Amino acid sequence: MGHGERRRRARRRRVLWTGGELLVTVGVVLMLLVVHQLWWTNREAKQGAARKVAALEREWSDSAGSGGSDSSEGSGGSGGSGGSSGSSSSAGRSGTSYTTRVVASQAYAVLVVPRLGLRVPIAEGVSKPKVLNHGYVGHYPGTQQPGQAGNFALAGHRNTHGEPFRYLPRLRRRDTIEVETKTATYTYVVDQILPQTSSRDSGVVRPVPRSIVKPSYGYKEPGYYITLTTCTPEFTSRYRMVVWGKLVSTRPRA
Repeated sequence: MGHGERRRRARRRRVLWTGGELLVTVGVVLMLLVVHQLWWTNREAKQGAARKVAALEREWSDSAGSGGSDSSEGSGGSGGSGGSSGSSSSAGRSGTSYTTRVVASQAYAVLVVPRLGLRVPIAEGVSKPKVLNHGYVGHYPGTQQPGQAGNFALAGHRNTHGEPFRYLPRLRRRDTIEVETKTATYTYVVDQILPQTSSRDSGVVRPVPRSIVKPSYGYKEPGYYITLTTCTPEFTSRYRMVVWGKLVSTRPRA
C-alpha cells in the first residue's frame, strides 16, 4: 500500500470521526432542548401559576377582611373603571350583580376542575408569551365573563408550559367546573365534548357556541356557557378539542 493511499484513508477516518462527534453533539443539544421544553418549562410554569393562585386568594381574603371594595370591583350596577387599560363586566344569574375589572394579560380569576385536580389562574387574553406560556388559562377577548349570559371561553396548553389542559380528555358529562373570582364562585357542569375540530373553528367560542366544522356539536339557544379549548392530539397544534358546560349556580364570596 502506497504512502498516498494511507494518507487518504487517514483523512477519511478523521472526517468520519469528526462527523460522528458532530452528530453526538447535535443529539445531546436536541435532548437538552427536549428536556427543557418538557420538564423545565412545565416546572417553572406550574410553580408560577401556583404562586399566582395563592396571591389572588390572599388579595381576595385581605379585601374581604377589610370590609370594603376598591373602585374597580363591587356589588351593584355595572360601574367601574374603563378605558384602554381594562374593562368592567357585570355578572350574576342569581340576581346580584358582581363587577370585575379585567386588564390584558393579568390574572383575575381561578379555574377549578375537581376531576383533573386542576387549580389554575385565568388571565385576560390568549397570547402565548404573555399568558399561556406562564401556565395560565387565557380568556378569549370578546367573549363573556364568568356568570354572564353568553359564552365564557378559555384556552390552555395541552403540553409544555404548565400544560393545564393536558388531561382535558378525561372530563365527562356532569363533571363540575368552577370559576372563582373576587366576588363570587360560578359553578358550571360539563354538558358537551367535541373531541376534535379545526383550529380555525371560530363557532365554538361564539355567544351561542356551535361548531362550524361539525354543526351537530354545540347549541341553538342563548344560555350561560363556559368553553374550554386546547390543542389535540398531544404535542401538535393541528386540531382543537372543545369542552362546553352550562352555569348551574352562583355563590357570592363570603
